[in-house]
Amino acid sequence: MTTDFDIAICGAGPVGLALALLLAKRGVPAGRIALIDAKTREQAAKDPRSIALSYGSRQILADIGAWPIAADPIHEIHVSRRGHFGRTMISRDDYALPALGYVTRYGALVDALDSVARRTGAAVFRPAHLESAIEREERVDLTFSNGSQASAQILVQAEGGVFSEQNAKARRHDYRQIAIVAHVKASAPIAHRAFERFTGEGPLAMLPQDDGYALVWCMRPETAARLSALDDTGFLAELQEVFGSRLGRFISVSQRNAYPLGLNAGTSVSARMVAIGNAAQTLHPVAGQGLNLGLRDATVLARLLAQDLSPAALTRFTLDRKADRGLTIRLTDTMARVFASAPDGALSQSALGLSLGLIDAFAPAKRVLAEQMMFGWR
Repeated sequence: MTTDFDIAICGAGPVGLALALLLAKRGVPAGRIALIDAKTREQAAKDPRSIALSYGSRQILADIGAWPIAADPIHEIHVSRRGHFGRTMISRDDYALPALGYVTRYGALVDALDSVARRTGAAVFRPAHLESAIEREERVDLTFSNGSQASAQILVQAEGGVFSEQNAKARRHDYRQIAIVAHVKASAPIAHRAFERFTGEGPLAMLPQDDGYALVWCMRPETAARLSALDDTGFLAELQEVFGSRLGRFISVSQRNAYPLGLNAGTSVSARMVAIGNAAQTLHPVAGQGLNLGLRDATVLARLLAQDLSPAALTRFTLDRKADRGLTIRLTDTMARVFASAPDGALSQSALGLSLGLIDAFAPAKRVLAEQMMFGWR
């Protein structure tokens, strides 16, 4: 039975676009690939959110012609526990790499990927709202909000988002945490060094970007409400108290935004439909692994679908991605729950601080951790 498309991808964000390009690179005719997204290209390109790319993700982007892009390289990552001894320093020099990762903006990444996708000839529908997807034995029937219809042999759900209690169909843990996100400037920045600092309520990340740092500060809801009510001076004073003086004084902060945090992860595959990236697993931002895990999903799925468009390929995808997804989810989930559920100073929190020192002293353990964060399994 013929269909309008071999593969329809719902969600033309970084993961969906990367999947389309990986499929085309592996020989799937570009005209048989449909990309569907509710946003216009202009809306997506203007998205200012900061995102962290691992070195492995850079390799994937380079492979499909979407690198270089405007990005700040990370040469070192300093991981510490507030008020405790023990820290881990990971350096690019230890792995003979030009960078451990990169900090860029969501809009810049989408714009680069979208430009390459359009040159391949893939069918891009923007803005388009998918109203329903009905799975048949040999196809998936798609209906759009304007009444038009199409069909595909495989539907890939790649349209993710932030964690939401209302739409979390497979929620495993509710962290009761909020992330405050902003851009801050400091009086003594350290070039190309990122920081992950574990506080009594959650991780605080400082990612080098432009002439300052992209801040992702995770905390309990009541603390987030209190900090959000402060003026910039008061907020920076609180940040200084928690982070310390490694970067000198914090001197400015941009507009602050707050997002609820949690883990959505569960079975997300049927005979002809599969979810990848944030549509399959929305992770806590600790260690910045969400997008990188999604790009690895896209790499494996493209390899399998380029060989076989039957339901067997989706079954194989689930099996092939189980180990990498499981390990990444367990690492981020465990660290998040230690701080979300335990009171400040609890034994579990102290043990994490001690483990940072042990990891730094034991080179093989640090290499395993670093390589999982940089490359994962794909």
